[in-house]
Amino acid sequence: MQLDHGEKGFSFQKEGPLDMRMDPREELTAEEIINRWGIKEIGAVLRDLGEEPRWRRAADAIVKERRRNPIRTTKHLADLVASVLRCRTRGRLHPATLVFQGLRICVNRELDVLREGLAKAMALLAPGGRLGVISFHRLEDRIVKEVFRAAAAPLKLSRRDEEPHTPLFRLLTKKPLAPTLEEMRTNPRSRSAKMRFIEKIERL
Repeated sequence: MQLDHGEKGFSFQKEGPLDMRMDPREELTAEEIINRWGIKEIGAVLRDLGEEPRWRRAADAIVKERRRNPIRTTKHLADLVASVLRCRTRGRLHPATLVFQGLRICVNRELDVLREGLAKAMALLAPGGRLGVISFHRLEDRIVKEVFRAAAAPLKLSRRDEEPHTPLFRLLTKKPLAPTLEEMRTNPRSRSAKMRFIEKIERL
């Protein structure tokens, strides 16, 4: 629900400071990235974490703008990005959507935290216990899929004459579960959601 609070700086639809920290005790903010990082580093965030196709154009515009006026607010950044990426034809996506996504993921180390959280959650499962994870974009879902598949793969041993051991986990969803059309109508945020399940195998 933090995404709905303008003062947190997550939304390009609400005016607020360029913060984007889930945990206010952390030091790195989106404002620091936008106003202090080099163009290559900003470009890498937009390309790798935001998956913005026109990341070069957006990064170049950001660096040029901050030389004239520091970019302090969500509206300033959103309007700037929209002015250089306004020709996008990606359905209902706002031109700044992927830029804001990349910044948010970077500020909060979301992909690293996801990997850490998956490992800890799987370690806590009792035999027969199940873990379900909902992801909301491709980068998250890719990590969940890779971690689950690796955990459900047969354990390889170092000696060639030994057969691989039975895996510790079983995939319950080979393909992710997606929301129904009815759910997407009542809850638009669910439209990009994917859910995967894994189960810890009970030993006899």
